[in-house]
Amino acid sequence: MSDAPSKHTDSHSDDDSGFIKTPTQLIVVVVLAFVIPIVAIFTIIHFAMGGEKSRATVTMSDKAVAERIKPVGSTPDIEKGPSPLVPVPAPVVVAAAGADAGKAAAPNGKAVYEANCQACHAAGVAGAPKLGDKAAWAPRIGTGVAALQASAIKGKNAMPPKGGNLSLSDDDVKAAVDYLVSQAK
Repeated sequence: MSDAPSKHTDSHSDDDSGFIKTPTQLIVVVVLAFVIPIVAIFTIIHFAMGGEKSRATVTMSDKAVAERIKPVGSTPDIEKGPSPLVPVPAPVVVAAAGADAGKAAAPNGKAVYEANCQACHAAGVAGAPKLGDKAAWAPRIGTGVAALQASAIKGKNAMPPKGGNLSLSDDDVKAAVDYLVSQAK
């Protein structure tokens, strides 16, 4: 056995030299490890967002943007007016303050009936007494016109309050009831 160091041990100590040899090189490598990915991320964002494009282009004007995002069904070229698809309700004639109540109630009641009540009372929907059916109206008229008017205003059985048109005034509903009663006598 020899006291001389082996070649294998000596060559191992010479290979310990790495990429980073000084503390300054270590600091540079650590800083670059953070800076390079950050710069890469900002560069990707810059290209993805399109950089500093001017918003003064024709496609980015307020009018062009509003045109692109308008509702699908909007029709600015068509003259605004009543739709030809929706029927116009019959006008309701309101009696003058000094007019005779009996004469004014008939036209007003007829107009209210035609506009609101006819859908059920013309066909007898859900047990509604038909216009002019004396047999169906007799027991109802027997309770009194005031009771009929109150039932029409508040609703009864399948009939909703005011015949389903809550915009009607109580006087309009009473006039319609008076018209229905006059046709059943």
